[in-house]
Amino acid sequence: MKILLLGANGQVGWQLQRSLGVLGEVIALNRHSAPHSGNLGHPEALARTVQALRPDVLVNAAAYTAVDRAESEREQAFAINALACEVLARVAHRIGAWMVHYSTDYVFPGGGERPWSEVDDTAPLNVYGHSKLAGEQAIAAHCPRHLIFRTSWVFDTWGQNFLKSILRAAAQRDSLTVVSDQWGAPTRAALIADVTAQALMQLRGAVPAVEPRAGIYHLAAAGFTNWHAYAELAVRHAIECGMPLRTAAERVQPIPSSQYPVAAARPGNSRLDTSRLRQAFGLNLPPWQDGVRAVVAELAALTPVQ
Repeated sequence: MKILLLGANGQVGWQLQRSLGVLGEVIALNRHSAPHSGNLGHPEALARTVQALRPDVLVNAAAYTAVDRAESEREQAFAINALACEVLARVAHRIGAWMVHYSTDYVFPGGGERPWSEVDDTAPLNVYGHSKLAGEQAIAAHCPRHLIFRTSWVFDTWGQNFLKSILRAAAQRDSLTVVSDQWGAPTRAALIADVTAQALMQLRGAVPAVEPRAGIYHLAAAGFTNWHAYAELAVRHAIECGMPLRTAAERVQPIPSSQYPVAAARPGNSRLDTSRLRQAFGLNLPPWQDGVRAVVAELAALTPVQ
C-alpha cells in the first residue's frame, strides 16, 4: 500500500505514522508542509498533491478542533472540516483510493444514556459538531470507498488533551473541580491508529463494487465514565507512578456542567456503541482505564524527579 497521511503532527496522526508503517509506504504531511501540500486550509493545493502522489489510501487525521473558538470562527471551521473534506473525497474517488477520516461524538445531541449507534439521528449542539457532520456527509457523497471513524475524548502522550491538562493542574493546585454530568469513553490515539491499520489490512485489495464494509463506524475504548471519574483515576495513578502532584485524588471534586460555562454546548451523553466496528472487523476494544493508566505511566516516566 501507498498511504498519504494528513495531520501527521496531531495526536492521532502521530500514532498513525507508527501503525500504518507495517502496511507499506507512508507519506506523512502536516499543515506546515510546503507549499501548502498538507494544509486543509488550502484544499486545492492539497488536491494537487493527492493527484500527483496517487496513494492507494488517503488518511485524513487533520481537522479544526478548537471547539469553543469555532462558535466565532464558523467559516474557518467549515472550510477545514467540511469543504476541504469534499475536495479530498472527490480527488480520492477520481484516483480510486480509499479515504479514511475521523469524526466525533459531537455529531449527536447528547441526550439520554443509551450509547449512540451509527444509524441514530444526528443533531449537533455546536458549530464544531455541525462542521464535522458536514465533512462526514461530503465524504460519503463523493467517495464510495470510505471509512469514517467517529471517536470520543481522544488523548495520548503526544499533543494537548484533557488528561495532560488535568495532571498539569494537579501539579500546581491543592484541589480541582471537574464536570461530572458528561459521559463518554476516553480513547487513546494509539488505539484509534491500531484499529485503522487493522481495518485497512483487512480491506487490502477490496473491489469497490462489492466491499460492504465501507461506511461510518464508532471507535472508542470499552466502557464509559464521566470527566470527574476520569480525572480522579488519572490523578490517583499518577501519584502511584511517582508523579509529584499537589492534588490528591480525593480532592478532585465533582461539579455540574452548569458551573463550568463554555462558549460551545457539550453533549451530556457521548457514549458510542462500537458493536458494528467490532463485528465487521473481528476486533476487541480494551477498557478505557487501560489507555489512561498506560499514558499516565508514560508521562510519569518523562517527569523530572523533584
